[in-house]
Amino acid sequence: MPHNRLKTGLSEKRPMAGLWLSLDSPAATEIAAGSGADWLLIDMEHSPTGLESVVHHLRAAMAGPVEAVVRVPSAEPVMVKRLLDLGARSLMFPMIDSAEDAARAVSYTRYPPDGMRGLSMTTRANGYGRNADYLKTHADDLCVIVQVETPQAVAAIPQIAAVPGVDAIFIGPADLSAAMGHLGGAQHPEPQALIDKARDMARAAGKPIGILGFGTELARGYFTRGFDFVAVAGDSWLLARQMDAIVATVKP
Repeated sequence: MPHNRLKTGLSEKRPMAGLWLSLDSPAATEIAAGSGADWLLIDMEHSPTGLESVVHHLRAAMAGPVEAVVRVPSAEPVMVKRLLDLGARSLMFPMIDSAEDAARAVSYTRYPPDGMRGLSMTTRANGYGRNADYLKTHADDLCVIVQVETPQAVAAIPQIAAVPGVDAIFIGPADLSAAMGHLGGAQHPEPQALIDKARDMARAAGKPIGILGFGTELARGYFTRGFDFVAVAGDSWLLARQMDAIVATVKP
């Protein structure tokens, strides 16, 4: 299996465009894998996608040269252990507010003595026991992305970024703006100013930073503003808008 494409691309400072998948449709994941996107986000936090579906999405993502990222529903060890055993190697953790939160999340992805991941010797991740080097090399391709979604989390970026094993930071603009009193107003000047501050803090700490920015104008704007990886569209978002647009265009 190729090395983690997202982790490699970020280390090479290439802009990485992603697609956000929340329909729990492996067919949509397979289509997205061939789109030219650099990474796909399989969302378990705000979608019907359950653990039993994730492996089908991971297999579907193998249809293209793309990295599959799984956003866990919450930072807890059992779910993380099972996702890693299924072969997920890039995980996004929502609502990380402190260095302590980040350190706990990282610990769920590492075997002892570096963490608390439980050990099984026959999983999809290690080729069902065929990859004899897995225990020594698995961490090389892990990509741990922590979501910063509150003002206190933004303030803690220098400490979060310093946690060993944190590979990248991702801004959740909807939750951040809501926490600032602008529910549904992610483009309000106040959260946008804090988003730029978060970018500067992450870059000063030497960590790649990403953000969700659906649509051509917004996504291009975030790349221009110096974000390293951007979720440029989502499956349900695209489907709703394109259906609306074509019906509005052809309906008498």
